[in-house]
Amino acid sequence: MRYLASRLGHLLAVLFSVTILTFVLVNVLPGDIAYDIAGLDASEKEVQAIREDLGLNRPVFIRYVEWLGGVLTGDWGQSYRTGEPVLEAIMSRFPVSLELVIIAQVIALLLAVPLGVISALRANSRFDRVVAVAGFFCLSIPNFMMAIILIYVFGLWLNWLPVTGYEPISEGLWANLRNFILPASSFALAEWTVLARVLRSDMIGVLQEDYISMARAKGMPVRRILWVHAMRPSSFSLITLLGLQVGALIGGSIIIESIFALPGVGRLLVGSVFARDFLIIQGCITLIAVAYVVINFAVDVCYALLDPRVRTARSHG
Repeated sequence: MRYLASRLGHLLAVLFSVTILTFVLVNVLPGDIAYDIAGLDASEKEVQAIREDLGLNRPVFIRYVEWLGGVLTGDWGQSYRTGEPVLEAIMSRFPVSLELVIIAQVIALLLAVPLGVISALRANSRFDRVVAVAGFFCLSIPNFMMAIILIYVFGLWLNWLPVTGYEPISEGLWANLRNFILPASSFALAEWTVLARVLRSDMIGVLQEDYISMARAKGMPVRRILWVHAMRPSSFSLITLLGLQVGALIGGSIIIESIFALPGVGRLLVGSVFARDFLIIQGCITLIAVAYVVINFAVDVCYALLDPRVRTARSHG
């Protein structure tokens, strides 16, 4: 508990710093939202009235303290443009972004784990070299370019999958999933290679340990040696990368959701930036930061569960 409390304290400090930085940066952007809301024909008196009504004439620090107090009590403010509550606008779109990230990671793991394990078992073989070449090819293509290629091949040429749109899961599981296959694959085809190469490298080292040689000498099946005895100590770097990749996927979803017209948080953030809707922008960034903190905390918990020496050493440290 001391170890987890220490890690949680560090992550909360990071979250607090992110909210301060983003609030200041958003509020020092050039231009005045009051003019955008009032319109080109508005008088200076009308613009000033809007500025006072929204509190834009007060110092940034005071507005941040009020905003933070509202966030802690569940009041994230209202959109300057639509008047919709910020928290309601974000949470109505969050399931779409979350499903996209989860499906992308599942696809990446389904590719990375078996290919990484087999590559470690057959290191420097033809199979290992083919996997390495395929991985570097996928890694060299940016997510947005991979999305365009997948759209052309599977959406326009073969006409197997929809290119844009979204169906809630209430309309049917397949109707929901088929809209996520292409955008999730745009992420996964770039992510799996890093996971596979790291897993391969760690497992090669683990397979040379004495206890693995002892298990082989006892006639233990290769499958049991790989998945029971070698997989656990080889998964530390994999878990670390998973945590980092999920954070990157949440940020990268801004582009992918716009390309595939998915109504997620990323697309909401892009629209809010163009509309200069500061409270929506701040709310989206805060949610992304919270998600990143939660994921990193989960990674720390996994470390402690996989190896008790981690929590013991860090607690005493």
